[in-house]
Amino acid sequence: MSGSGAGTGWRRRDALVGAGAAVLAAQARARAASDGPRVLRYAFPIAESGFDPAQALDLYSRTVMSGIFDAPLEFEFLARPARMRPNTAAAMPEVDDGHRSFTVRLRPGIHFADDPAFGGRPRELTAADYVYALKRHYDPRWKSGNLYLLENAKILGLSELRRRALDTKRPFDYDTEAEGLRTLDRYTFRIRLAEPSPRFLYNLADGSFTGAVAREVVETYGDRVGEHPVGTGPFRLAQWRRSSRMVLERNPGYRDVRYDEHPPDDDPQAQAIAREFAGRRLPLLDRVEISVIEEPQPRWLSFVNEEQDVATEVPAEFAGVAFPNNRLAPNLERRGIGMHRYARADVSLSYFSMDDPVVGGYAPHQVALRRAIALAVDIEREIRLVRRSQAVAAQSVVGPEVWGHDPSFRSEMSQFDRARAKALLDLHGYVDRDGDGWRERPDGKRLVLEYATSPDQQSRALTELWKKNMDAIGLRIEFAVAKWPEQLKAARAGRLMMWGVGWSAAQPDGDTFLGLGYGPNRGQSNLARFDLPAYNRLYEAQRVLPDGPERAAIFTEAKKLLVAYMPYKTHVHRIYTDLAHPWVRGYHRNPFVREFWKYVDVDPMGQAEGSRG
Repeated sequence: MSGSGAGTGWRRRDALVGAGAAVLAAQARARAASDGPRVLRYAFPIAESGFDPAQALDLYSRTVMSGIFDAPLEFEFLARPARMRPNTAAAMPEVDDGHRSFTVRLRPGIHFADDPAFGGRPRELTAADYVYALKRHYDPRWKSGNLYLLENAKILGLSELRRRALDTKRPFDYDTEAEGLRTLDRYTFRIRLAEPSPRFLYNLADGSFTGAVAREVVETYGDRVGEHPVGTGPFRLAQWRRSSRMVLERNPGYRDVRYDEHPPDDDPQAQAIAREFAGRRLPLLDRVEISVIEEPQPRWLSFVNEEQDVATEVPAEFAGVAFPNNRLAPNLERRGIGMHRYARADVSLSYFSMDDPVVGGYAPHQVALRRAIALAVDIEREIRLVRRSQAVAAQSVVGPEVWGHDPSFRSEMSQFDRARAKALLDLHGYVDRDGDGWRERPDGKRLVLEYATSPDQQSRALTELWKKNMDAIGLRIEFAVAKWPEQLKAARAGRLMMWGVGWSAAQPDGDTFLGLGYGPNRGQSNLARFDLPAYNRLYEAQRVLPDGPERAAIFTEAKKLLVAYMPYKTHVHRIYTDLAHPWVRGYHRNPFVREFWKYVDVDPMGQAEGSRG
């Protein structure tokens, strides 16, 4: 018995030692995890195009660039309504001459991320870098898709420099000083405009547009500069597999910036976040890993399986699973997942190329065709079946969350009336002449609509609706399928008849939406190439006015003209829902702050345990 007892004692002792070792091992893993890098993983639904502020136009490229390049100003992350503050600027710019002159003074001691282009030397940010970056948008070489924003503002002398380069077919002259864009000293530059622009400063709060760019970097990498973004922002691009994966790492030379947010009193969640992170140095993360997962199902499963830490813009197909009746599903709630719903300042629309011989033009019968097509689009069905009730019908091109959006405005943009659509077509000569069931054009020629689309699941569902809607009124429609970046390139070149796109505002003002119909913006934001003198005059008139009743009245008239001529069929304003695993801290969204990850933290231990679980 004694022998048996001794053996039992040894087994107990071994078990205790083993349990202690397991505890120590678990503690060691916890310490290692807590001391490990803070990494945020999430996915884009659409591929990026490149990372040059003078070239990239799409939302996802600009999201990445916003974490790399610094504009002089920025929008406060938790503020409502939107509010700007200095970023690299030492203070808010001096505004003079009735909003025609803007003087920006920079903080000394800010440096670009290290790059071979600088020859191994630290490179300080100066006023000349912003002057150079702004001039690049005017350089024909880069074909800037955002040039219209600056040309509409009429910076003195820059359009003339661009015209000279075009006329002489010589390189753009960066060294010639323009009257409207000058450095005053090493850290100060001034912008002067030909006419008042009360909201011009919004342009200086978007790093993906007016972020500082070093001339040495552009001259080193040339046409491949979009593959080598170098900025003064909190992150730098560490890895990039085109259309697949982007990795951003903390910029080790980033200046000392602290979390200092002031949300409104009626937002207790934001108030709690502001208190928790107050005074912490930014960025909170060490790395951001972004995958491109175009299909909704694998994108959703990657979040559910804890391969992604946040699910931004949860695919509409999974709304009923993730948040039935717009409440977080109980199984997700038990896992500690958080939900954040918000309206982005955006509009989803389909455009008609006004240069196209079939759907374009301003003659009554051409306008009637577009209006008939628009009336035949069943928006309620699109919202319910394709978008899973995660959108509201759009009455105009102006999205929510911006000045100029009028929730009481109503128009035929949201109307679904097949009988009226057929009557319009009959009245203007779009009838079936040969008895094959399809309508011909008034001159008897074959009528075929061609709608550009992408291969993802939601686009396929939308094209199915388009087919049913057009079949029902006797219009033949075909679809041209290609990846989104390819369609964008074709759209800007004017090669698409029709295409459905989303447009998001980077600033809290409706001007960017009205600009979709402004003639001089053709081929840039104005993909429809709409050019109506009466509309152009309205757009130009509102641009110089301060916010108020007079400007609001012009907005209304401009919206009505877009409804009457129908260069765009507006569909919806989307409602976005993001989900975050419990180890993601401080998660919030601001429609005018793309690089939310600068303000977000991740608990590495919770992330590691969650991934193992």
